[in-house]
Amino acid sequence: MKKTHLNKLAAAMVLGLGLSTGAQAAECIAPANPGGGWDFTCRAIGKIMFDIGAVDSPIQVTNMSGGGGGLAYTHVVSERADDGELIIAASSATATRLAQNAYGGMTADQVRFLGAIGADPGVIVVGKDSPFQTLPELLDAVKADPSAVAFAGGSAVGGFDHLKVLMALGRTGFTDITKVKYIGVDGGADAITQTIGGFTQAMTGDISEVVGFLKSGDVRILASFTDERLPGEFNNIPTAKEQGIDVVAVNWRGLYVPKDISEDDYNKWSDALAKVAASDEWAAQMTANGLAPFTKVGGDFQGYVDGVIAEIKTLSQEIGVIQ
Repeated sequence: MKKTHLNKLAAAMVLGLGLSTGAQAAECIAPANPGGGWDFTCRAIGKIMFDIGAVDSPIQVTNMSGGGGGLAYTHVVSERADDGELIIAASSATATRLAQNAYGGMTADQVRFLGAIGADPGVIVVGKDSPFQTLPELLDAVKADPSAVAFAGGSAVGGFDHLKVLMALGRTGFTDITKVKYIGVDGGADAITQTIGGFTQAMTGDISEVVGFLKSGDVRILASFTDERLPGEFNNIPTAKEQGIDVVAVNWRGLYVPKDISEDDYNKWSDALAKVAASDEWAAQMTANGLAPFTKVGGDFQGYVDGVIAEIKTLSQEIGVIQ
């Protein structure tokens, strides 16, 4: 624990924050530079935890970029495995990279996933004049002739945007996934432009990437990959599940903790995160940042992540992204 204390003290000094003598401040590691999604997760959730009294003292934030989250993951596993005062920001990208062995041999069972309390929902989008009116119609067209339907997405081949399509097709019994045409471009804006321009038949991405195009009438959303319909102005968008395609694929915002912390510490953080999820303060943050409700905390979330990682690993092997 002496090493853990020194690590925490050093991190605090880097940030220009002091620790009280004899006390260790709780810490949230954002595995990226300030300003991104992981940084938002740490700062917003940590602040609300303190503001609503879910924790007794402010939570310091340490930015630790590198390796797409891999540097922070290795740091936690190798140096902070029993630190009960540490939480780490994570997202769907974390699960995808673990499934694809992008963290240098590190595996998902070397930490404990704590929970997710908001998400950017995955969607399938077509141009306003597309002949496809439902998600099953689009998927049936792929099954009939994979060469006739191309998808654009803002992630590389094997990234989460690509995998959403493969998951949906898998639920229909389609297994020849290497024939699915996917064009990875530089971000969601470029992907939606490909579809609006007729270069691809559909776009796979997150709803935050297409809201402007949806409001201008340039596109239609065939489905959201959520458990329930999105709230508010997007409530008219059907889910994939209600169309018979049982897929939940969202870019969740959440946390993991070191593997060897006590059950008391794990439950402490689980309870605090659940309180944030139920708060008006978090509801306001979700509205301000375009997030939809997605609350899975504790064992429920761990099971969800385990299932997603297993499916991504299998799909990634089938399309040749990993061995």
